[in-house]
Amino acid sequence: MHAKYALALILVLQVSLSLCEVPEPTQELVDKYSALKAKFYTRIARLRLLEKVQDLIEQSEAALAAKTLLGSVEPNPRLQAAEKFTKALGAEIEPIVDQARIGLLGVYEHYLRPYIGKALDDGITAAQPVLDAIMPAE
Repeated sequence: MHAKYALALILVLQVSLSLCEVPEPTQELVDKYSALKAKFYTRIARLRLLEKVQDLIEQSEAALAAKTLLGSVEPNPRLQAAEKFTKALGAEIEPIVDQARIGLLGVYEHYLRPYIGKALDDGITAAQPVLDAIMPAE
């Protein structure tokens, strides 16, 4: 009876270890993802919606009153410490996020791309002209 439990335990451990191995994505997929990500970020940057909204807000009387109020308040050391902590935390987390992104790309390429890769590529290709009309990248 104990031999059956030992065999079952060994099989479960083998399966769990094989699931821990994340396949590496090909350089072609990483380059394609990086290009799409960079293009999307340039679209967002060129949209400049925040700058337009900020200009409208700065012209209002309430914004001018808030500026004078904020200018008269002394900087809070706790707030400055929290800001430094947040920046340091972001710098520490960035490599972990990149590693997770590469892992997800590997999982996508190994398990999902054979099934949905063509449809996803066609969808992205079809969305490009619409995005060029709404948010031009160049």
